Amino acid sequence: MREEYDFSKGKRGAIIPSKGKTPITIYLDDNILAEFREQAEQEGIGYQTLINRVLKQHIQSPHRRSLTEADLRRILREELSEKL
Repeated sequence: MREEYDFSKGKRGAIIPSKGKTPITIYLDDNILAEFREQAEQEGIGYQTLINRVLKQHIQSPHRRSLTEADLRRILREELSEKL
């Protein structure tokens, strides 16, 4: 081990940047989040991955239209009820 290291050119943040994904903050109803966590655990995946999958399926749907908050809540409930 060296006695001294040079971090003068170091950068803060993740060592490996994530390509194609952006971290965000989103507020969801507690019951919606609980359902996603439960479903994700059953599938053996992360709940954020599951939320991303549901949103992606909606966006790629041929019947897609502008997504409102009410639509999002309905979609999430439908997806979760199908899985249970």
